[in-house]
Amino acid sequence: MANSTSLPPTADIHSPDVPEENNPEVMTALVHKLGLSSTLSFHDVYSLDDPSLLAFVPRPVLALLLVFPVSKTYETARVAEDSSLPTYSGYGSDEEVLWFRQTIGNACAKDTPLAKLIVEATPLSPEPRARLIENTPAIASAHEFAASQGDTAALSATASVDLHFVAFIKSSQNHLWELDGRRKGPLNRGNLPDGDDALADRALELGVKAFLKREEEAGGGDLRFSLLALAPSFE
Repeated sequence: MANSTSLPPTADIHSPDVPEENNPEVMTALVHKLGLSSTLSFHDVYSLDDPSLLAFVPRPVLALLLVFPVSKTYETARVAEDSSLPTYSGYGSDEEVLWFRQTIGNACAKDTPLAKLIVEATPLSPEPRARLIENTPAIASAHEFAASQGDTAALSATASVDLHFVAFIKSSQNHLWELDGRRKGPLNRGNLPDGDDALADRALELGVKAFLKREEEAGGGDLRFSLLALAPSFE
């Protein structure tokens, strides 16, 4: 969701999307419009430590969606880690995760737009995948629809919104992956036990908590954040 002025300098910036609120209703509307099963929805995560609040989240959690201010600490850490990593070039059915490089500002993807996107994107390398997102009208349409569902008035597509989305998911091979379209590729953050989901203690320590700890230890960091969980629907 980072705006076009805060995307990495290597990214070719294309027409931005209308910024979205990171609330469960908006994100659920987006993924359902794209074709995700109604048996899955996004839910607020109110605490990372309090068992009574974590109990409100249905399990298993398939993914976490973190939104945070793009800080100097994040930028410094991103550049430092990426400098030692090769540019990701994975593609094909053997990929453990399907990652897209972000080239659109404020875009933080049986016969549905989402299913079609996955099928078309799987054999493509990262650059053609980014172009596929740019040139898929159903994605832009669903994004605009979801943005209009928020509690606050939708901002214009050119609005400066210095917030960014990052996802953490558990793969079928029990790895926790950090998916950030501003990075050089998907990041394997470590192994998870068979019974753990994306909200389990170890997953949080490897992912969201490590992310927030870095900001806190930098001193003066902006610790505002919001966290959603993709998990079974209540209904």
